Amino acid sequence: MAELTGAVWRKSTRSGDNGGNCVEVADNLPGLVVVRDSKDPTGPALTFSPATWAAFVGSTKSGR
Repeated sequence: MAELTGAVWRKSTRSGDNGGNCVEVADNLPGLVVVRDSKDPTGPALTFSPATWAAFVGSTKSGR
């Protein structure tokens, strides 16, 4: 797994106020975007390349 020391996590703007059911994203690491469940911050995290993450977010915003 990639080294996540120094990751700056932020709550997804789409998570809203779901009683703690949130997605957090860290996109400050070189060449990496990391996603985790805010309820389990020490648990597993998904890693993406910035290009893959941008494609995912773009597709999601357009409803695909």
